[in-house]
Amino acid sequence: MDKLNRYREIIRQVLELYASWSKRNPGVDVVTEIVADPERDHYELLHVGWENECRVHYASLHLDIINGKIWIQDDRTNRPVADALLEAGVPSEDIVLAFQPPEVRQFTEFAAA
Repeated sequence: MDKLNRYREIIRQVLELYASWSKRNPGVDVVTEIVADPERDHYELLHVGWENECRVHYASLHLDIINGKIWIQDDRTNRPVADALLEAGVPSEDIVLAFQPPEVRQFTEFAAA
């Protein structure tokens, strides 16, 4: 399997793992959805529904594959997805913390871009 398809599969597995941790609480009608666009390499974990009388609609994870690297556009979880990607075998030089300002990325253990 080539690197691009391997990264697509790793992202899918990681999103499924994070989706499995979503809890169902009384009075909360929220579903967790995995949105995957492998043609354009955009991937998100969405939470959609109602909590009491409040609308819920947000992405807790947003990942893209750009130029052979996994860009973490947003991570609103309490378990950093970068750690899960490293555990799955993605080298740190292929992970970009895109939610960090470009001038700060060089000071992380991950790719600057």
